[in-house]
Amino acid sequence: MSTPSLAALPIRRLTPRDLTACADLSEDRGWPREEHKWRLLLTAGTGYGIYDPDGGLVTACVVTDYGPRERPDLSAIGMVLVAERHARRGVGRRLMRHVVEEMATTPLTLHATPYGRPLYEGMGFKTIGRAEMVRGHFTAGGPKPRVFTRPATAEDLSAILRLDEEVFGCDRTHVITRLPAFSDQLRVAEDGDRISGYAAAWPNMDNHVVGPLIARDTETAKALIASLAAHTDRPLRTDIDVRHEELLSWVKEQGLASAGFNAVMAYGISELPGDWTRRFAPLTVAAG
Repeated sequence: MSTPSLAALPIRRLTPRDLTACADLSEDRGWPREEHKWRLLLTAGTGYGIYDPDGGLVTACVVTDYGPRERPDLSAIGMVLVAERHARRGVGRRLMRHVVEEMATTPLTLHATPYGRPLYEGMGFKTIGRAEMVRGHFTAGGPKPRVFTRPATAEDLSAILRLDEEVFGCDRTHVITRLPAFSDQLRVAEDGDRISGYAAAWPNMDNHVVGPLIARDTETAKALIASLAAHTDRPLRTDIDVRHEELLSWVKEQGLASAGFNAVMAYGISELPGDWTRRFAPLTVAAG
């Protein structure tokens, strides 16, 4: 039986009910299943995908909106995948075109691998920055950062939300309020009676991913990473904006090693909103 034309297959919205199919698609492409991350993205964002009549997803992605629900300030695209058996047939481009049209005038951002970057460039996305992935066992050498950190409490949430919106440049309440349940650790840095930064560590395979990482300065970012590392035996992984050269040098001195680079790309804007000097790492490259 011949496979129907990919152009004829409908693009549909994906929800948490499609979690297994999304994880299967990740596995099909040689990625980890990452069900924990898929569950967050499909709950906090909107999935788009095409199902194969013979079973499974042909392609999928997730869009996470930030700002007002009716008119988002920014949307992040992530987890763009095409099943191996349908690769190089234009279906990924078709899905991306649909998403760009669906978002209308909303500015878009994404993190692109070297493999995916030509697709996005062909659609008008521009590279506006780079992030370096680092991972490894944190060994805690050298002087300890002189910043006080502690586990976040429920009473901290409103202050975390205010700081996050100020630094990120958009309201992320629907994502940040999920961090206590999503992450294994959520810690804050304090300066007197004010929160000067916060960071989470969440499980992904055998790693703990550090993100988001929002901090007043590099010393505060170091203290948050060190405090998260002190409470886990797993390797750490995070994606740090390459402009934060001091932090990148420091984490490498502590045992983390470079694992590659992603291009930060945008459509409809020339730079991301907010204050990049205090935005050190995203929650995940799939959600900005």
